[in-house]
Amino acid sequence: MASSEVGEVLEFEEYVRTRQDALLRSARRLVPDPIDAQDLLQTALVRTYGRWDGIADKSLADAYLRRVMINTRTEWWRARKLDEVPTEQLPDASVDDGSEQRADRALLMDILGVLAPKQRSVVVLRHWEQMSTEETAAALGMSTGTVKSTLHRALARLRQELERRELDAHDLERTERGRERCAA
Repeated sequence: MASSEVGEVLEFEEYVRTRQDALLRSARRLVPDPIDAQDLLQTALVRTYGRWDGIADKSLADAYLRRVMINTRTEWWRARKLDEVPTEQLPDASVDDGSEQRADRALLMDILGVLAPKQRSVVVLRHWEQMSTEETAAALGMSTGTVKSTLHRALARLRQELERRELDAHDLERTERGRERCAA
């Protein structure tokens, strides 16, 4: 092994040693099972190691590795989606009427109405259309910093509105129970 290759190996080992906790936390956000998260990180590290010398700016290694984890998770999801598991008995057929999903969608659409048009546009492009910050900025003709700050304020406003509505619903429910007790 040439000395430059040894240096690359040592550099990669040092990177993994110092960043593995943060990277494992990122993996845990991508997959709920801790064992799957460890497998995801290990797979991503193996794939990244093969490309380590091609990463010119090592300060971007975290971003590169997270992208590898996202791509790997997507590959796993696609592969599992097609798996069939034979069973002795068929599961009970449950019919989901979709009413809860429609109610959630209606609530979301209603809550989006509290946002200013610019905020609503940023939220829709970033979260529904899943555009990057840069793509959103280009689509709306604003700087990436403006997209980030607008998104931050919009999400804070949405959280605030959801909390207010939950409190209102809770108060209404409490009032209804009080009326039922009085009527009984």
